[in-house]
Amino acid sequence: MFPLQRGRRLRVNESIRSLVRETTLSPSDFMFPMFIAEGENYKVEIPSMPGIFRRSIDLTVEEVKEIFALGIRAVNIYVKVDESLKDNTGKEAWNPNGLMQNAIKAIKAACPEMIVMPDVALDPYSIYGHDGIIENGDVANDATNEALVKMAVSHAQAGADFVAPSDMMDGRILRLRQGLDAAGFHNVGIMSYSAKYASAFYGPFRDALDSAPREADVVVPKDKKTYQMDYANRIEAIRETLMDVEEGADMVMVKPGIAYLDIVREVKNAVNVPVTVFHVSGEYAMIKAAAERGWLDNDKIMMEQLYCIKRAGASIISTYFAKEAAILLNKK
Repeated sequence: MFPLQRGRRLRVNESIRSLVRETTLSPSDFMFPMFIAEGENYKVEIPSMPGIFRRSIDLTVEEVKEIFALGIRAVNIYVKVDESLKDNTGKEAWNPNGLMQNAIKAIKAACPEMIVMPDVALDPYSIYGHDGIIENGDVANDATNEALVKMAVSHAQAGADFVAPSDMMDGRILRLRQGLDAAGFHNVGIMSYSAKYASAFYGPFRDALDSAPREADVVVPKDKKTYQMDYANRIEAIRETLMDVEEGADMVMVKPGIAYLDIVREVKNAVNVPVTVFHVSGEYAMIKAAAERGWLDNDKIMMEQLYCIKRAGASIISTYFAKEAAILLNKK
């Protein structure tokens, strides 16, 4: 039968396509992950992540001002601490004058409206490169939670708007909520890395922070699979996310991003809180590497992937492309 419905009528030109477009993207959808190092006037590009840098606090503040002017309203910050400060307790993580705490203070002083979400996990502070305290050859869940509470409260005291636990310990969201409330920080939120998979896509990130598991003089897990999730699992992601919401998470996260869009949609359908998706370092690095060789168009692939993540159900996209994408979107 001659078609009465012709889908192409809605694709005739860009004006019609934009009129009926189901998914929109703006700079305010993005969160920018940033790496912070000690020193002053320090800026070093991460070899596996072209265009992404470790910066000292002073240069981090300047970058924050620049991206805020582009319309980006949140940063997720990570620190690379000196080897001499690492141990198996993570105590540097709650040093009131530590690198993370000073970075939070500086960012909020310079750009008060920027939402600052510091990472909460012990791997940058661990001599073993794990997200928690090693006891009897494994990561000790409850002892790690106690340390994470101290860390999160110190971030709140420094001025953080949200804390972002990425450790995947059982029960840590409840402990963090109780700890923050007990310290008087009822309005400091929790963005939980709820469905964080044990993924090979994190390689460049671990290069940036030197936070990969290491060989040690004691028995330690060789990888993070005893706490990060098995990438073969789907239902587990829903269960983990629902538990985090019940324990007090204000936002939840799926990580990685583009390879896990089925999980993003499942999580979006299951919860009534904002869903953040982390478009991770390996996903970023692959596009950059292919673009450098002329195999892919950087800007086109970047925007396609970001739209796909948003379409799948992301409320917020944490992406190393945030600044590049915001510049392109502002030109439209």
